[in-house]
Amino acid sequence: MANEEVNTGRRRFLTATTAVVGAVGAGFAAVPFIKSWSPSARARFAGAPVTQDIGALAEGAQMVINWRGQPIFIARRSKAMLEILGGMDALVADPQSGASEQPKYAQNPTRSIKPDISVLVGVCTHLGCAPEFLPEVKPEPFDPDWKGGYFCPCHKSRYDLAGRVYKSQPAPLNLPVPPYHFESDSVVVIGIDGQGAA
Repeated sequence: MANEEVNTGRRRFLTATTAVVGAVGAGFAAVPFIKSWSPSARARFAGAPVTQDIGALAEGAQMVINWRGQPIFIARRSKAMLEILGGMDALVADPQSGASEQPKYAQNPTRSIKPDISVLVGVCTHLGCAPEFLPEVKPEPFDPDWKGGYFCPCHKSRYDLAGRVYKSQPAPLNLPVPPYHFESDSVVVIGIDGQGAA
């Protein structure tokens, strides 16, 4: 009788221990499976489209948002800025943006869907620094006849207000234009063009 009581207690202990070890083992086995549901680092870096309200963006101002780990410059150009752009072709290396990266709908003199709204990837095409937005027409230490645009402080590359690189600069190409479209007059979506392709 005492022998049966000992065996019953022992069985309970062994059953409980086996159940605990099995549960821990199942947990360890499930971790890689559950982790596989998470997007990879590459997929996270690729990023989803970004929606931005630009209704409060003033003329001559710029906002910077993040898409795919890159700064995106969104600027509202005034009529005066657009007039300046019209006379920049002789100063820039690729005035028609033939060698530069932009969607077909942005391959025009303003490199944009709407002439007054500029959307650019804010990464210098030389070595990847972030250019500064200097929209005012005024003498600058790097250019006494500055017409407004972007200046890269790393290696002194200059771009006009459409992101077109000046001639004889370290940067070889214009600033890229990402795929984008307007959801409404005041909302821009970065990452998907008007036809829905990313």
